[in-house]
Amino acid sequence: MNDRLLEAVRWVGDRSPISHWRRVYGGDINDTYYVRTAQGEYFVKYRASIPPHFFSLEKLGLETIRSTNTISVPSCFGVKETENDGFFVMEWISGEKTKDTPILLGNQVAQMHQTIGPAFGFEQNNYIGMIVQKNGWFSNWIEYFRDNRLLPQITAVEKANLIPIELRKKADELLENLDRWIPNDVSPSLLHGDLWGGNWIAGKNGIPYLIDPAVFYGHFEFELAFTELFGGFPSTFYASYNEINPIPSDYEERKPLYQLFYLLVHLNLFGQTYYEPVKQVIEHFTG
Repeated sequence: MNDRLLEAVRWVGDRSPISHWRRVYGGDINDTYYVRTAQGEYFVKYRASIPPHFFSLEKLGLETIRSTNTISVPSCFGVKETENDGFFVMEWISGEKTKDTPILLGNQVAQMHQTIGPAFGFEQNNYIGMIVQKNGWFSNWIEYFRDNRLLPQITAVEKANLIPIELRKKADELLENLDRWIPNDVSPSLLHGDLWGGNWIAGKNGIPYLIDPAVFYGHFEFELAFTELFGGFPSTFYASYNEINPIPSDYEERKPLYQLFYLLVHLNLFGQTYYEPVKQVIEHFTG
């Protein structure tokens, strides 16, 4: 692997020898490494059998967030993708979370959500995990949420025989009646798109950084709902967020619908463990 890591740092213009490298554990999609040279420290992602533009789209997502000047992301030094494999070289971020880190994170995520796009969606399809995420541009939030988020995941779990036909019928009923719960008079906020507790880290002085985005422009409540699904965000995060971007009082009523997308993604990725939560949400809204 050392030869590939040397190729990676050479690719971004660092000609100095590698003085230390080690495997970094924690993700389940890519092989990841810490690399140190005389010129600097790097975080290198490597993957064999890489899907088309996989790292390039991750880089685009990070740079889109960076362009808002609201919250930190690692600097992106370079991507190389071939038919066989690819790597992504970025800044190495290292630090410890402090009691103020979640407060700052809430403040800055709220500011990012106040970045309003031209429409709902994004300029290119991208990935959430290894799943292709359809985008394009929509003027109608409910249509985008239905056609480019819920419907592809529901179709995929049905094809994989992960839900019975009876539940698929109820899911179709839900899709046809989203306007009963989902507002359409919302603005297209820039969203990280995959904001769970493992996709934010702390840098120097406890400064929060976002990583591994699946960006698009959508209703900000969609992102908040996911932050609550698996934990990782203390109450101070939400209090700080609410000071900048107030959370509507009826958000709790539709929160499970927004969480349904991520439960479907996890059902597609990880199987039957997530069937019951998916079933509960669909039946809650359809009876």
